[in-house]
Amino acid sequence: MRYKEYLRDQLPAIVTHILSMLLCVVFLSAIDIQASIISILLVFWILIVAIYIHIRFFLRKRYFAELLLQLERLDKKYLISEVMEHPILTEDKIYHRLLKAANKSMMEQVSESKQERKEYKEYIEQWIHDVKTPISAMKLLCENNKSDITRKLMAELTKVSHYTDQALYYARSENVEKDYFIKEVSLSEIIHAAVAENKQLLLQNHISIEINDCDNTVYTDEKWIGFILNQLIANAVKYSGKEPKIGFEENSKQGQVVLIIRDNGVGISESDLPRIFEKGFTGENGRTGKSSTGIGLFLCKRLCEKLGIGIAVKSESGQGTQVELYFPKGDFVKVQE
Repeated sequence: MRYKEYLRDQLPAIVTHILSMLLCVVFLSAIDIQASIISILLVFWILIVAIYIHIRFFLRKRYFAELLLQLERLDKKYLISEVMEHPILTEDKIYHRLLKAANKSMMEQVSESKQERKEYKEYIEQWIHDVKTPISAMKLLCENNKSDITRKLMAELTKVSHYTDQALYYARSENVEKDYFIKEVSLSEIIHAAVAENKQLLLQNHISIEINDCDNTVYTDEKWIGFILNQLIANAVKYSGKEPKIGFEENSKQGQVVLIIRDNGVGISESDLPRIFEKGFTGENGRTGKSSTGIGLFLCKRLCEKLGIGIAVKSESGQGTQVELYFPKGDFVKVQE
């Protein structure tokens, strides 16, 4: 609170006092009161008003400074009406009541929105669970009746399965900690599982796979890392080039196990590279008829953050893409043994 602004707010009271003084002087002069007495009266009047205005300014300034300090310390600013001291002045009591009423209304709206969001999320999860059953049935039918048509159908079903998984993991990505289960898993096993799951997609697109030196183990959630690998494989297939291939390699760097997924596809332009993890960003490749949603890498980044895995992408337009996943070395289990 600035003194100048405070004085401006007090202007009506000051003007009232000045008018009262003038009327008082006129009245006292009319009844023949000596000028010296009137002057003394005016001096005391002005002095009392000035002291009152100054003291009130410092009290109000201290009051609002404490309120602002409380607000600054709060993580959830809207709870200020719950933690502030009960005001003494009637005007402040009214503002406090208004603040509490507004806060209560906002909390009700937030609670209602959360409930709607929760119900929608449950519906999406249930819908995805239901739609996976006919997808699995169609895959089984195709496996039992192999032909060129069913193989193509299998590749398309793999894409549909990826999209449903993407929707499911997106719905759950805000609360990963409620679903994941960290354990020691073999990199080789999760890579082979991801390749097997995308077998028809890889065969239909004539993509060769190379897996080198992936014998290490890491501590992570097998299901979530499997989804991340599926997304990276799907991207490599979607943006593949001539004689496409995907390579998996593992090494250690700065106390971490690094899984490298490398392809020789169309690559990512230098201008797009800093934004590839942004939600909905499709870039130049996404605008060339690849039906990109801009969700896949965004989800990979979010899930990696939740799982404590680092992720980095190196790429050059026309030269392929290299994705690196950094797993922290978790040897605490061995220490306990």
